[in-house]
Amino acid sequence: MTRSPATPLPPPKARRRLRETAALTQTQLADRVGVTPGTVRAWESGRTTPRGRKREAYAKLLKTLAEEGAVRAPEPKPKLEPESRPQPQPEAKPQPEPEPKVEPEGKPQPQPDSQPQPQPVAAPEPVALTPAQAFDALYAFSAPALVRQTFLLTGRREQARESVERAFQAAWEHWPEVARDRDPVGWVRATAYEYALSPWQRLRPRHRRPEPPPADPGDRTLLNALLRLPPRHRRTLVLYDGVGLDLPETAAETEASTPATANRLLRAREAVAERLPALADPQVLHRRLAELASNERLRAAEPPTVRRGGERRARLRTRAAIAFTVALVATTALTVRTAPTHYEPPVSPGQAVRGVPQRVAPGALSDEELELRQKLRDQMQDGPERLSPRLE
Repeated sequence: MTRSPATPLPPPKARRRLRETAALTQTQLADRVGVTPGTVRAWESGRTTPRGRKREAYAKLLKTLAEEGAVRAPEPKPKLEPESRPQPQPEAKPQPEPEPKVEPEGKPQPQPDSQPQPQPVAAPEPVALTPAQAFDALYAFSAPALVRQTFLLTGRREQARESVERAFQAAWEHWPEVARDRDPVGWVRATAYEYALSPWQRLRPRHRRPEPPPADPGDRTLLNALLRLPPRHRRTLVLYDGVGLDLPETAAETEASTPATANRLLRAREAVAERLPALADPQVLHRRLAELASNERLRAAEPPTVRRGGERRARLRTRAAIAFTVALVATTALTVRTAPTHYEPPVSPGQAVRGVPQRVAPGALSDEELELRQKLRDQMQDGPERLSPRLE
């Protein structure tokens, strides 16, 4: 079975130009195609490409807008013949301008050649944004949508807002890398999802207090079905059916192979359809996810507040690292100063000596001891007398 060739589409910049020429907003165009404004924004930026029936409807609409723009475009001015050009008037004696002749409708009035031709004005060069201005523009463009998407992953409003703020603070710390990235919004989104789905979030006291569920019963049921999915399946479903990424981009962002991502997506859809049979159609599921995220009033902080918070956090970490390094150096220096310079063998433990008579407590001497003492006293101090042999 062969596939039919995909419907051709104009380049992303041409898509946006056609929409702006028709004076349509992204929301109006999304309603006519049947998608969300975020999906139209991704199509016009070239980050994603429509597929299937959405691609055919989008191509047909762009073709209609192009035809309408061609009809509204003014006709080119006819080239004037040299003999029909009026002679220039002398500047010393200005004469009143002749009344313009009534020409047939649709033909422009010829301008006298006496007026100077307008010089082509060079287009102003784009002003280079400072890093802070570029960061603020990125935050204002993508932060509200990222907060709503993160809410679908966690089901907690405060945790979704904090995750997006932490992701943007990390982006501000690595701004040279993020600014050169092909998809800076994807970089921030991946960081926010990793922080929101971290297992350490369960150990926080805030996680133990439940938040009020959505007011609508259908939204509450859908959110509960999403939260029952494993984190990887939930993330894949939100990226593919919620954000509108294609399968290779979803696999790259979740750091999985394309077959594994497709398997996770199918299992997640089956689990959701088992609890909500009305959402078995992917188009209906996509619309319900967008409605669930839009119904919650989630607000993000101002860009300068996020930048200052990230800078303050970086300063605290830097000071803590410096303090730890100073303490480690001081401890090492004290150890070197007080450590012994030579080896001192340890003193062996004492051992009991056996065979020594027991020490007698002082008291009165016995007769034998008195006799021995007297004998020792009677002998000469220089020693005993010299013994000489005698005959008996």
